[in-house]
Formats: sequence, structure tokens, C-alpha cells
Amino acid sequence: MTTARLAPRTALFLPASNPRAIAKARTLDADMVILDLEDAVREDAKAMARAAAVAAAAEGFGRGLCAIRINATESGEHAADLTAVAESMCDFVVVPKAETAEQAAAVAAVGKPLLAMIETPRGVLAAAGIAAVPGVAGLLAGANDLRATLGIPAGAGREGLALALQTIVLAARASRIWAIDGVFNALDDPEGLAAECRHGRALGFDGKSLIHPDQIQIAAQAFGPSDDELVDAAALIAAATGGAERFGNRMIEAMHVAQARALLKRYQR
Repeated sequence: MTTARLAPRTALFLPASNPRAIAKARTLDADMVILDLEDAVREDAKAMARAAAVAAAAEGFGRGLCAIRINATESGEHAADLTAVAESMCDFVVVPKAETAEQAAAVAAVGKPLLAMIETPRGVLAAAGIAAVPGVAGLLAGANDLRATLGIPAGAGREGLALALQTIVLAARASRIWAIDGVFNALDDPEGLAAECRHGRALGFDGKSLIHPDQIQIAAQAFGPSDDELVDAAALIAAATGGAERFGNRMIEAMHVAQARALLKRYQR
């Protein structure tokens, strides 16, 4: 599907079983809050978390979007999660470990725009088909699971993820949907987070998945236009007269004008 909404620069995961985290999230400036029913929730707390997620979605998160990450298709909680999400007021449903278009279609059938997490080699290879499913609004890179399933050593950089990450972006762009980068695990390394955000934006991602409130401002700044970009975009639009022409020391055409307008629209959010 082609989504008319601006892609979130920041998508904060938090356990749906943690009422304090939910309350705090309402004071934060995240573009999207993802209430997690999967990995962040103990098995004996799944039902409670599901009810809490539905209640939190009903109350909302101000201007921020609300998503609920359900348990994976093979989980015993999956069917109950789908029923709850279908009846909830969340904006999006997130499905982990998406590996086939059929899986994505089954979740999208609940009627909520779907964000499919690509976390395995099979998921990466099927990303284009998943992205093309009606109702899929975006792909999320599941960096931690990708590292594990690809056999990348702990502490290694993102070089081993490069092909998988770019494949996710390519699949999303081919279907004109969002592409959200994976999480950054270190909570005490703001410089590392900023560098990874810059790398993600350079690959073409729209925003970053986050696991702590302190990461929001850094990611929002990295995935938002800089002052120089804004000045350049405004000047380019003002100078363009149509067709291929020179602007400063580079050639521009209609495509570049469209990019500049999109950048300004993103800033004006």
C-alpha cells in the first residue's frame, strides 16, 4: 500500500505490561509508540499485557502514532493478539519475524495497517513480496534477530547487515511504503547511536526503532533535515524553472524539486 502519512522518524518500543513506561511515553515526543506483546513480555504476563495494550491504545499518545506488536504466527498467543488488535484503537499492527507474503496477508486481514518486521534470512529474501501485500504500510528491520540468524558475532559492526538492510529498503521503496531501521542496543553511547542513525538515513531508511526514551532526540535529529538541507531545499525550489538546469554547482530537474518539497514537508510535520 502507499501510505499518505509521513513515516515516523522515531518508533519507541516499550513493554505493554509496564504501566509506568506507558504513562511516561505520553510525555515523550516519539513519532510512534509500539506497545510490545512479544519479546519484552513474560509468558505469564501475556494476557495482562494484551489488555493493557488495548486500553493504552484507546487513551492514545497525543500526536504520536500507536502500534501494537503481536506475538509471532507460530505463537500460542497469536490468535488472541489478532482478535484484540482488530477491536482496538491502535493505528498499526506490527508482526515479528515475517517470512512470507501469506503471513503478512493473514495479519493485514484484521484491517489495521501492517508493519512487518524482517528479522530472518527467509524474511529478507521474501521482503519484496511481503512489502507488496495490500495493507502493508512499512517494513521494520529486526537488526538483533538478523545478527543472530546470520551468525554475525556480538560486537561486530553493521558491515555484515549491509545487504539485508539495503534489501529491506529496496523492497519498501518498490512498493512505496515505509522503511524503519533496527534498534541500537547500547544505552550509554549517544555518539554510536547518532552514527548508526546517519548510516541508516544514508541507506534510505525513514526512521529508527528505539528502545529507550533517551534515544528519541538523537534519532529525530538524525532523520530530520538539517538547517543546511532546509536552506538548500528552499533555494532549489525557488530557483527551479522547469526541465534540466544548473543550480549552483550541480544539475537539477523535476525529481530534485520533488525531493526538496518532500524534505520541507517532513520538517513542517
